[in-house]
Amino acid sequence: MTYKLGKRPAKRDPRTYRLTPALAAHWPTVPEEQDWSDKVDYQMWGNDKCGCCGLASQAGLVATWTKNAQSQVLLSTDQVIANYADVSGYDPMTGVGDDGVILLDLLKIWRKNGFRRPGPDKDLLTAFGYVERKDVMSVKRCIAFLGGVIGGVQMVQGFMELEPGATWDLDKVSNHRPVGGHAIAVTGYNKDGLFFASWGARSFMPWATWEYISDESYGLLSRQNWLGDNGKSPKNQTFDALLSEISSL
Repeated sequence: MTYKLGKRPAKRDPRTYRLTPALAAHWPTVPEEQDWSDKVDYQMWGNDKCGCCGLASQAGLVATWTKNAQSQVLLSTDQVIANYADVSGYDPMTGVGDDGVILLDLLKIWRKNGFRRPGPDKDLLTAFGYVERKDVMSVKRCIAFLGGVIGGVQMVQGFMELEPGATWDLDKVSNHRPVGGHAIAVTGYNKDGLFFASWGARSFMPWATWEYISDESYGLLSRQNWLGDNGKSPKNQTFDALLSEISSL
């Protein structure tokens, strides 16, 4: 199995909203465990051919949100690669420009311009905010109530040698040599760790592994994908109160 990396170094922008204060103030108690990833049809989405992990994670989150809130929407590989080309300058015909993406730039484009998805409409992100990756409660809160987090990690060689869907546990691999940045869709958790989508499969990592390899994470709000016909999320919440707190985005 071939895996491609494509997350460029984390970019910090002091204007990026930090979700932690608003979430802590306005949301219910965080459940001990929450997993939105079960039975979601995660795909490779071209991430074995090019470094489109950021856009594959975007497709994984759309699939997760819609599977739980509406009816599952699956982007095609061609749509994911075209979205990657728009963000990065990658040429699918020649392979030139396969330099990966900066997650923060990807999120800004997703919110302002949108990405291709099945049907005539663009997929538009409602809002996003930075989440401190070591703030476990805030990471859990974003997963539980927003349906997921897009995370950036620094991969080690040992994980590159695992089969799709295998657990990423630093204690179970011997080669910890860093090999580059990767983006994942984090869509569940329990007391032991996190469920996430990467390279076409649902995987798991202990919390200690997340703390070691992660270098950025963002909570995302998608009115388009996370609200059902009743205008509420699977947790029976509207976005109105939260959106009023982040109107400066």
